[in-house]
Amino acid sequence: MKISILTAVWNRGATLGQALDSLEKQTHSDWEHIVQDAGSTDGTLALLAARPDARRHVESRRDGGIYEALNRAFSRSSGDIVGVLHSDDFLAGPDILARVSDAFAKTDADAIYGDLDYVAAGDTSRVVRHWKSGTFDSDRLRRGWMPPHPALFLRRRVIERLGGYDTSFRIAADYDAILRYFSDEEVRVSYLPGVMVKMRLGGESNRSLERILRKSREDYRALRRNDIGGMSALFLKNIQKIPQFFRKS
Repeated sequence: MKISILTAVWNRGATLGQALDSLEKQTHSDWEHIVQDAGSTDGTLALLAARPDARRHVESRRDGGIYEALNRAFSRSSGDIVGVLHSDDFLAGPDILARVSDAFAKTDADAIYGDLDYVAAGDTSRVVRHWKSGTFDSDRLRRGWMPPHPALFLRRRVIERLGGYDTSFRIAADYDAILRYFSDEEVRVSYLPGVMVKMRLGGESNRSLERILRKSREDYRALRRNDIGGMSALFLKNIQKIPQFFRKS
């Protein structure tokens, strides 16, 4: 089962190496890494050139943002299963892709998702927030639930049928896509317990008050356009994050 890992990157030479390490250590070897670079000038491209792998395909060109870059990466991919590995993140262990592949084979699911740890940017061994997804049912979407986007793997046919990221969203296109996929009655969803990805704190959506407010506006728009809910779902979505700071992975 071939797995396509999509990475959008721009000037992340300081963190990308750890992401590459985590992918190259996977025991499941049938993967391809589609890297979409936005014209990095900090040594990112030199890092990629110094670590050649026949399974890695790099394209560097200007783009309109991370979601446009991920859409381009998807169009260049060929795997049966598709996942995203952000340039600041890394897979939590060498067996992640093997577990994902086995789960798809055993469940015949269209979407497999797991858990995620937020880690300190300066010390990735320190877990700051643990996102335990839990099992899915459609009512949970209306209560603000979502799986962590980096811990979600989809069959290619889901994206081909329901579409990729809507680039009119600058911050919340991943949430919009998840609502679109998970609310579709034909998409079979399965939870795979366990931390799949480690994510550094300090992402794009939370680096300023203006970005946080914009994220909330876009989340609300995604909820309304997918007919999932409104302000109550948005409130619950945000309030559910608080216990994640007190959980242990």
